[in-house]
Amino acid sequence: MSFAASSVIQRGQVDLVDFIDWRSVECLNQNSGHAYANALKQGYREDDGLHLESDADDQLLIYVPFTQVVKLYSVVMKGPEEEGPRTVKLFANKEHMGFCNVNDYPPSDSIVLSPEIFEGKPVILKYVKFQNVRSLTIFIEDNQGGTDITKAQKIVLYGTTVDTTNIKDLKKVEEH
Repeated sequence: MSFAASSVIQRGQVDLVDFIDWRSVECLNQNSGHAYANALKQGYREDDGLHLESDADDQLLIYVPFTQVVKLYSVVMKGPEEEGPRTVKLFANKEHMGFCNVNDYPPSDSIVLSPEIFEGKPVILKYVKFQNVRSLTIFIEDNQGGTDITKAQKIVLYGTTVDTTNIKDLKKVEEH
């Protein structure tokens, strides 16, 4: 199933890059010379000369934990026309996934990216599946051209942080 891309980010959404727990990010099957930071980190992902690249085959498995609970709304992915990601499966709050068990779980959302999406347009996700996200696992299953190497130049996650309820505020409301 393919999802239409929206050309605008909804009001109130932010780039969640500042809420990623960088010490715990993992990427399986990445080429060590072209690591995940090239596609995920601010500054790197804006440089078209840098990219994340798969190593042994076309698949990549990226684990992105957050420093606080977030609501995920959309994702932007950019890659080269032939080697850019095509089938992408997103898993909310699934830790310790590997290539051997990635098909054991239903994805929270599955996206088939078309070449025009690589212009930087956000893909709106199934909102109800991404309400209380502590981590996101991104499984890039294949690429546009069916080649052995997949390249992702940019991966941006948009959403909001989940605000915690302040008990003091609740008491104030009750007193009035």
